Amino acid sequence: MQIHDVTAKGVKYKNRKRVGRGQGSGTGKTAGRGHKGQRSRSGDNPRLGSEGGQMPLYRRMPKRGFTNARFKKHYTLVNVEVLNSFEEGSEVTLESVLSRGLGRKTGDMLKVLGSGEITAKLTVKAHKFSATASAKIEAAGGTVELIQ
Repeated sequence: MQIHDVTAKGVKYKNRKRVGRGQGSGTGKTAGRGHKGQRSRSGDNPRLGSEGGQMPLYRRMPKRGFTNARFKKHYTLVNVEVLNSFEEGSEVTLESVLSRGLGRKTGDMLKVLGSGEITAKLTVKAHKFSATASAKIEAAGGTVELIQ
């Protein structure tokens, strides 16, 4: 580090490194690519997962069986503690939760989880409830409606 590095104010971006501009630049001759090898050549663009001649990992692994990933259901998750922001006696749905910014849309279905306490008496309509969430909502005097 030098004194001009310390006192420079308001510099948003470092100057880019200009490679291959002669010996005085510090990156002359091989332009920072080293000597020989695939990465030193022009047009170097090995495919993703390439292991330089060795059989790549994605080809070494056996590919058989069934995966449920394509058919997995994605839920927008909300804890009961955030439902306290709704007015007493109001109806809670996925649309109302998202419009208030109380949850992040990760799926087209709503799941209510049981973290925290709820005091408001609400009608909660969701596709899924955890056992503790439904118990807490009903204990607060609210109702739980399962959407099919």
